[in-house]
Amino acid sequence: MFRPKYPETSALPTVHTPTTAIPAVQHSHAPACSCQHTPAPAPARPAGALGGLNAGTVGAVVTVGIVLTALLAAVAIAAVAVAVAAVVMRSLLASQCRR
Repeated sequence: MFRPKYPETSALPTVHTPTTAIPAVQHSHAPACSCQHTPAPAPARPAGALGGLNAGTVGAVVTVGIVLTALLAAVAIAAVAVAVAAVVMRSLLASQCRR
C-alpha cells in the first residue's frame, strides 16, 4: 500500500546501432565501431531508509500530527477549565461554611 508504483518501461533506448543502409557517400568518416551495443541498463531503485516515502505517506504523517496536536490542545484547555471551576466551587463552598 505504501510502496511507490513505477511506470512500466516498454523498451529501453539503445546506445548505438550502426546501420548499413546509409550509403558511404554521405559520410566522410568511418563508423566508430561495427559492433552492436546492448541496451542501456534500467535505472536502479533508490536505496536507503527513506526510499519508500512519497507524497501520500508524507501527507498522512502530517495529518496525523495535526490531529494529535489538536487533541493535546483540547485536553489542556479542558484541564484548565476544570481547574478554574474547582477553584470557584471551593471559594463558594468556603464562603457558605463561614456564615
